[in-house]
Amino acid sequence: MEKKNIINFGAGPAKLPPSVLNQAQRELLNYNGTQISVLEMSHRSSDFRNIINNTECLLRQLLNIPENYKVLFLQGGGSGQFSAVPLNLIGLKKDMCADYLVTGIFSARAAKEAEKYGKVNMVHTELDRFTSIPGTSSWSLNPSASYVYICCNETAHGVEFNFIPDTKDVILVGDMTSNFLSRPIDVSKFGLIFAAAQKNIGCAGVTVVIVREDLLGNTLKECPIVLDYQAQDGNNSFYNTPSCFSIYIMKLFLEWIKNNGGVEAMEILNKQKSSLIYDIINISNGFYSCLTDVECRSRMNIPFRIGKKGGDETLEKLFLDGASKLGMISLKGHRSVGGIRASLYNAVTLEDAQALSAYMKQFLKDHCHFKENDH
Repeated sequence: MEKKNIINFGAGPAKLPPSVLNQAQRELLNYNGTQISVLEMSHRSSDFRNIINNTECLLRQLLNIPENYKVLFLQGGGSGQFSAVPLNLIGLKKDMCADYLVTGIFSARAAKEAEKYGKVNMVHTELDRFTSIPGTSSWSLNPSASYVYICCNETAHGVEFNFIPDTKDVILVGDMTSNFLSRPIDVSKFGLIFAAAQKNIGCAGVTVVIVREDLLGNTLKECPIVLDYQAQDGNNSFYNTPSCFSIYIMKLFLEWIKNNGGVEAMEILNKQKSSLIYDIINISNGFYSCLTDVECRSRMNIPFRIGKKGGDETLEKLFLDGASKLGMISLKGHRSVGGIRASLYNAVTLEDAQALSAYMKQFLKDHCHFKENDH
């Protein structure tokens, strides 16, 4: 039987470059002549220290991370950082408060978690409808806040910051889990950045934390030590056994990014891929609809509905069934949003996006009468 070519548009865990998977497969039983797998390797061995050191070096090169920033490799995913950020930073100032720009369900979850440890100012709350980022002139920021928190890209609603907010003298914290290394960023404009690996730079199990060194040492007394940035930095991310294999996969992925032109090349590619899909939505005369405001539409996650503004479930099921037959998987929208969602992370190729675009064109041609009959 002929093997079907699978195109994975999953929101995470997401597609990995085939060359990364092939190298991991080749080295699975015998890493670098050690005759053992990274899966069974001591995290304190010289071989693994080389892996984690090379991973950090690659990150520093790709993002031009300043020397006064620490790079940590932690567990617990993005949700773990929802707790770790306030536990480490909300005590920076005596008022014990933080501003949270709530632009989707993940920043909303982070804000809710932070409320356990201090006062949270919800700068933007639209819990039933996340489609925009309000103009900065409408933000009511607290100059006494310990930090301002943003989710740089919301995977469920497809809302992405295309700018770095100016938070004056208050440090900025960025959850970059779903757009990390998808474009260049000025790390120095943030006090802290975190990103779980399973979207753009690897597989689930490890989360990168980039934190300015002067922010360490302000941890609340109730902070679990595995979430204490200073403790983890003092132990080179080895306070507890790290996610060794996930860090190894990240190293391979970062090498792939570097060998394919770096973050600058990823930005060009991601713009091309997302434009292919948004262009079809824009010319479909409402058959496809994306509710997110144009100026903050994500390049990583494109949610859309089919047939009418609120979505026609019959049409959307037909679309998903047809896509599956063509080998396109994981296009169903987030459970809280519904509809369709195409995630176009770094490993998704231009050819993958072209295949989806072509299918959307054909589906529009075959089924646009549903839209007409709806009026």
